[in-house]
Amino acid sequence: MDLFIQETLNIQDKNLPLAVRLRPTTLDQLIGQDQILGKNKLLRRAIEADRLTSLILFGPPGTGKTSLAWCIANITQANYCAINATISNVEELRKIIAVSKLRAKEGKKKTILFIDEIHRFNKAQQDVLLPDVEEGRLVLIGATVHNPYFSLTAALLSRSIVCELKALQSNDLVSIINNALKDKEKGLGNFKVKLDKNALNFLAKSCEGDARRALSALELGVLTTPAAKDGYINFDLEIAQESIQKKAVVYDRDGDGHYDTASAFIKSMRGSDPDAAIYWMAKMLYAGEDPRFIARRVCILAAEDVGNADPLALVLANAALQISEFVGMPEARIPLAQAVIYVTCAPKSNASYLAVERATQDIKENKVQEVPDHLKDASYSGAEKLGHGLGYKYAHDYPEHFVKQKYTCKKVCYYEPTDIGHEAKIKERLEKLRQASSAG
Repeated sequence: MDLFIQETLNIQDKNLPLAVRLRPTTLDQLIGQDQILGKNKLLRRAIEADRLTSLILFGPPGTGKTSLAWCIANITQANYCAINATISNVEELRKIIAVSKLRAKEGKKKTILFIDEIHRFNKAQQDVLLPDVEEGRLVLIGATVHNPYFSLTAALLSRSIVCELKALQSNDLVSIINNALKDKEKGLGNFKVKLDKNALNFLAKSCEGDARRALSALELGVLTTPAAKDGYINFDLEIAQESIQKKAVVYDRDGDGHYDTASAFIKSMRGSDPDAAIYWMAKMLYAGEDPRFIARRVCILAAEDVGNADPLALVLANAALQISEFVGMPEARIPLAQAVIYVTCAPKSNASYLAVERATQDIKENKVQEVPDHLKDASYSGAEKLGHGLGYKYAHDYPEHFVKQKYTCKKVCYYEPTDIGHEAKIKERLEKLRQASSAG
């Protein structure tokens, strides 16, 4: 039965991947995730006080879920057992639970059971864990890339601390890569490596917050690149691109590349060129742009440049924004592409945008109009004595639900609908209503 308990893990084994060898053993060594592991944060206090009962970690790949579990096992001096839900079953779970019970009964170290991809367990498999987690005979740490509130049972969640890990920042990955090159015991410190700054920045950005991916690319590049005559391995941008199988795209989120590409994207949609719009969108996503930034641009353009010529464009754009936030990359690119193509191909009208611009300019430059008495709020006591609401005509009491009535003290006209798409129908109706209002 002791075969199911991994008391030690030789992370110095040179045959293990670099990302495994470099797993931190203390919380201070773990880079990133300050939102849950910062000083005085609940999770950190629970770990340091050895008061964890069950913990569910979710977040993108390579953000430190497995490393954090390994840290906790080292800090608490617990027996550590790691399984993957894709290949495990109830029988294995029962054996592990039996061993942990026996050890607890004998007064030995408690057991931490780390279950990777825990969302793969069905309800029955999750329920097997409940009694022992609740009684504290087993410390469960589950890891998943999916939102646990959609994939795990309410019973297991109610017994767990649920923490979200965020994609690592570029500066976090830079630190991790540099540490790997300095570490002579577990890392690549025994290799003489000249890491080009452009290659370092490329790895940090293109790995999209995934430390495992960055370290794997670094290790592959170092181990497969022959040393130069001076004995150094020159790890340049070309090596970085080959190692990660992704070419560098000139696109700086804070520089001209970002703004120029975004500008081309917006103008392509406005110009009704779906192929160009999709190209610029694909470039931004490939370079690591936040899909929500793209979705917000689509929403703005749907309102500003399509408007009432096709009201469905804004509905679809908003749906793409919500879906992209819910599912994340890489799947988010699909609803984004659908929305971009629809909005790009839709008939265009900026009449709504121009209307609010004209009204705003009027307010800035001219005296602000007072609300007419018959439109003022008449719901409170004493309003009638002030004459508020008197003479107001309720539109639904009249034929075609329209009645001639003044809605501003002085006549204004800001909205000028076009003859394009659905707005042509709006224009036709509005012209009739305006004529009826001016008659007599």
